[in-house]
Amino acid sequence: MLINKGLTAGDIISIKTTAGEEIIAKLVEDNDKFVKVSKPLCLTATKEGIGLVPFMFTIDPETEISISKQTVMVVTPSVKHSADAYLQNTTGIKLV
Repeated sequence: MLINKGLTAGDIISIKTTAGEEIIAKLVEDNDKFVKVSKPLCLTATKEGIGLVPFMFTIDPETEISISKQTVMVVTPSVKHSADAYLQNTTGIKLV
């Protein structure tokens, strides 16, 4: 059985919204009203499989955004391979 240690700032997390979007981002803050994240990316289907695209195209990629808990179904740590893909996509550093 896995024990969930909870979420801490700096964790790479996955968020599922009530609209069905799946977001991967770095956690800044989590409270009763919102989840604040940085560099949010949204999962999308491509011909090659799952891809990552900006959650919002019209903002600076470095902008921290707050997502209302009223629109969030699940917030959980991302699995390692997804977190590694996110870090590679947002930093350009390939993890081995």
